[in-house]
Amino acid sequence: MQASDRFNINSQLEHLQAKYVGTGHADLNRFEWAVNIQRDSYASYVGHYPMLAYFAIAENESIGRERYNFMQKMLLPCGLPPEKEEE
Repeated sequence: MQASDRFNINSQLEHLQAKYVGTGHADLNRFEWAVNIQRDSYASYVGHYPMLAYFAIAENESIGRERYNFMQKMLLPCGLPPEKEEE
């Protein structure tokens, strides 16, 4: 692998990280990572009708109610953020 290949790969990774929040970066803490995973999951459930219908049947709720519940869970999927330590 040449130096130019490594530079190209790193620049592509930086571009992806800037474009898509869920790809993460070196300074991402555990809570932020978990929030990204949960929000991506809920967005996928809402966006894929068969999965939404499955959850609605499993919880004996209407599809609209399940969609609403998932949208509400997207606000704080992992609860309140932990208090930041002062430096």
